[in-house]
Amino acid sequence: MQTSFAPVVTPAPTASSTPSAKELYFLLEHGALAEHRDTARGYLERQLQAARALQDDVPADISQMNEWMRTRSVAVGQQYRDYLDARKNGAPRRYFASKSQAMYFIKAVAPTKLVDGAWLFALLERWEDPDFRPLIQTYLEELGDGIAEKNHVVLYKKLLAGLECDQWRGLDDDKFVQGAIQLALAADAQHYLPEIVGYNLGYEQLPLHLLITSYELNELGIDPYYFTLHITVDNAGTGHAHKALQGVQQLIANAADPADFQRRMLDGYRLNDLGACTTSVIAEFDLEAELVQIMQEKSVVGQNMHSDYCRVAGRSINDWLAEPTQIPHMLLELENAGWIKRGEPAENSRFWKLIQSERAEMFGVFSSYEQQILRDWIATPRAAHAAATAPATGARVISFRARQRALETLGDGAATRPNANKPRGVIRHHPAREADLDAGDGGSELRRLEQRLAAAGSKPAAMAMLIDLMSPARHHSAAGLMATRIFRQLLA
Repeated sequence: MQTSFAPVVTPAPTASSTPSAKELYFLLEHGALAEHRDTARGYLERQLQAARALQDDVPADISQMNEWMRTRSVAVGQQYRDYLDARKNGAPRRYFASKSQAMYFIKAVAPTKLVDGAWLFALLERWEDPDFRPLIQTYLEELGDGIAEKNHVVLYKKLLAGLECDQWRGLDDDKFVQGAIQLALAADAQHYLPEIVGYNLGYEQLPLHLLITSYELNELGIDPYYFTLHITVDNAGTGHAHKALQGVQQLIANAADPADFQRRMLDGYRLNDLGACTTSVIAEFDLEAELVQIMQEKSVVGQNMHSDYCRVAGRSINDWLAEPTQIPHMLLELENAGWIKRGEPAENSRFWKLIQSERAEMFGVFSSYEQQILRDWIATPRAAHAAATAPATGARVISFRARQRALETLGDGAATRPNANKPRGVIRHHPAREADLDAGDGGSELRRLEQRLAAAGSKPAAMAMLIDLMSPARHHSAAGLMATRIFRQLLA
């Protein structure tokens, strides 16, 4: 069976004819993929032009790709072993100087993580073609096979909410590039099948930064489960990396023009190198700049909320907040006046006690994320570079896993992840629990889905209904999770 895909004949768009990554992301994130397909195609063509100028490490001979993947995996494993040995010998964390930097990272990569796996969505329509089975299985596993505790988007939403890092929509455009690419690919598999296959091959390789990120998040007391889950499922032996290579080999072999398919597949592979990445996001973090931005945003609503008795350096707080560009000077004057004691634990500063104490006048003004930024900024000596020096915050942080073990020892059932270790062979339906994932009446939606499926006249008709609910915008809803479980069962 030959693999068919439509040749791309879209002319190269001008910069003014296509939206920014951020604009396209917000157009597509709610599921209007078909409606905005032409817009997505124009954006994707612009990204492919940029990708073609990049280099890649994929061997030209497809028969050598198994060895290429194995060699990469071994190299990453050795680099991680070297990292662990260095840490045991006293080396500092490589990525996160402070918890606030780790939280900044989690927020900054949210646009990508919240559409995890989206590029494979449109391949569900090929469910009857065995050549697409490895890639479809990968998408189902990104969706947790319909189990909320394994669904990657559900997991990341919970991580963001738990850390109060969910104010990510105002991020710079480069943070949306990868998410926009993934959604654009999801919108047009008919035209971009080779590019989807290549993008998937690149995305599913296990990178060193994922291993280090997981290790350091745990050290800082942040749940690393979303990241450790990817370490296991992306393995080159049986995981997504292996399935990605299977998909490449099967689809190239059956393509009408294997050479053209492979050329375009490599274009898709290089798309992974566009926009912000893990290491660039980590490197750009500036603790003081992030604090200033937070304070400037607060000033919009806070500039008329203070009494005239609140004065710093002879000026009222309302006056300071009236002009956001004055925020850095205000912070300096707070320090000069003794309200903030840099280089000491935040609890030693009077300003911190306004935010966190028994009678905190500003209780609730700052989110957990914003408080962590302020805490680490106070604890960092003024002479230290905020992005490179770990603040002296006192006692060693208990790792997330150590805290979980301690809670489990005490018998706190809430400390364990529900169903995290349960076998997945039998899929059970729990409407009440899953309905909580929807803002609306999830139970009613599930019942309507059951009725619609019962009325479907054929398996293809039923699969089409399910696929609609498994889109990047809907798969993490109660109905989407149920649809994924049923799709998995019917696919078997």
